[in-house]
Amino acid sequence: MARAAGARGRAGWCGRRGRCGRCGRCGQGALLAFAAWTAGWVLAAALLLRAHPGVLSERCTNEKSRRILAALCQDYRGGALAGDLCEDLCVAGKLLFQRCLHYDRGKKVLQADWRGRPVVLKSKEEAFSSFPPLSLLEEEAGEGGQDIPEAELLLMVAGEVKSALGLELSNSSLGPWWPGRRGPRWRGQLASLWALLQQEEYVYFSLLQDLSPHVLPVLGSCGHFYAVEFLAAGSPHHRALFPLDRVPGAPGGGQARAISDIALSFLDMVNHFDSDFSHRLHLCDIKPENFAIRSDFTVVAIDVDMAFFEPKMREILEQNCTDDEDCNFFDCFSRCDLRVNKCGAQRVNNNLQLQLQLQEAVQECADPGVPSGNTRRDAPSVFWKLRRVLRATLRELQEAEK
Repeated sequence: MARAAGARGRAGWCGRRGRCGRCGRCGQGALLAFAAWTAGWVLAAALLLRAHPGVLSERCTNEKSRRILAALCQDYRGGALAGDLCEDLCVAGKLLFQRCLHYDRGKKVLQADWRGRPVVLKSKEEAFSSFPPLSLLEEEAGEGGQDIPEAELLLMVAGEVKSALGLELSNSSLGPWWPGRRGPRWRGQLASLWALLQQEEYVYFSLLQDLSPHVLPVLGSCGHFYAVEFLAAGSPHHRALFPLDRVPGAPGGGQARAISDIALSFLDMVNHFDSDFSHRLHLCDIKPENFAIRSDFTVVAIDVDMAFFEPKMREILEQNCTDDEDCNFFDCFSRCDLRVNKCGAQRVNNNLQLQLQLQEAVQECADPGVPSGNTRRDAPSVFWKLRRVLRATLRELQEAEK
């Protein structure tokens, strides 16, 4: 009886809804509308994050940065980590925090003063414990990990480097990532090395610092933080790419010449990354703040989280697709082969997303090889054309200064 009365009550409630008719149909329609509304908001949020990936970044504060470094030093004093900068940072007071520069999706970038020299401390993660530990250390029962066979350690280091670079390196090339002599802090050294090797940018800087003037050298490390030189970075809000008023050697009337020198250095960097290594080096995040200049106007890539050698670039680009839009990986583009719905492994643009002749040359560089379809053949001729134009511009500026 009660069940029948309940059924009649629901029927009456549905009947009063008029046009909906049956109660199930009303509920289904409302559910579909809610799902569509939710999907719309999720899609809008996804598009916003794709266009502005930093919207969910943490607020960069000096107070939190000091806490991060305090925790780092606490781990150092407890023997959990090590590094050649730890004593200066945690004991001697010769590596002093100055200010927070940038937080972005876990990455921490801090400015410090090291023995009177401005440096930048960087880490992909805030806490040392955020990095997965080295399994050999977890399994090894020997004192401080002293019994770990060198061959096993070499194998694991080589594997982690290959994962970061996409390249097979010989054992003799692994010097920049070797933890040094076994001693009292051997376990902390190994744990710190493993945390650093899980940061692709650190691996790239370590590999390229003796091979290229266009990347930052690693000055030292403590645990998962590593130090690089502090340079005047580009700004999307400045009227010029770099704030030349803060760069030595570019006072007043010398700024026009400085700009030409910087432009030429950009081209030299592009040619260098394209031609001077065993594989092309691709930069897939081209924005002003990822580059800086030295006092001699050499352009330096200061953020290479999105740098990839050719083998890894091909691996990243080659994915399933339905149109060319699916084949865009930040600033590195491929094209969709609709016959097999697969992105091409070959990148179809290059890194020149930067008076009439100059504009035409830049346009050819930014969209190379479209008529002929042969990017690799056309790009070098356009590169040298742009370089000649900039050289001529520089000569004109020099003549005007006389």
